[in-house]
Amino acid sequence: MRARLWTAPLLTMAEQMPKGRLLDVGCGHGVLTALLAYQREDRQVVALDPDTRKTGWARASVGRLPNVTVESATLEALAQTQAGLFDAAAVADVMYLLPLDAWVGFLKAIRTLLKPSGKLYLKEAEADGSWRELKCMAQERVMVQLLGRTHSSGALKILSRDKMRELISAAGFRVTCEQSLSRGYTTPHVLFVGECA
Repeated sequence: MRARLWTAPLLTMAEQMPKGRLLDVGCGHGVLTALLAYQREDRQVVALDPDTRKTGWARASVGRLPNVTVESATLEALAQTQAGLFDAAAVADVMYLLPLDAWVGFLKAIRTLLKPSGKLYLKEAEADGSWRELKCMAQERVMVQLLGRTHSSGALKILSRDKMRELISAAGFRVTCEQSLSRGYTTPHVLFVGECA
């Protein structure tokens, strides 16, 4: 968890998110969830991940906060009971694990969980042709394919900023902010903010 904090600008992402009912999609161990919820009584955070091993760890730590609920489920399962109930959704370093043809459907599923005025906060690494991109892909191949620390659908691909923007828009979001967060990191981080269109 400490390594995750050192290698990704999750605090910057958490600071930009609004108060209200928030969804952390692909919460893993709960690092971003903790940043969203700790000492924030104005936020109720639902941490979602289908990996029961990781949600078990999240429940044992950040899941003990009174404003956090940890769910071991898919987006589709959560949408059956909580559609239209969230003010914002955070997705940090999840999309690169999905096949390209699954991006729009995944983001549309998130959109069904948001209120009409809801916002998407999506942070991914971008394919920018830099040494950071090469390092990021090498690191992820080790974590996903060799060590099995992160589960993947079989995909492992970093997209260009233009392609990510296109897919976010195709899912029904209007991109209102696009921010490079690579400074000080060895990964080419980019944050998109999208409003329900």
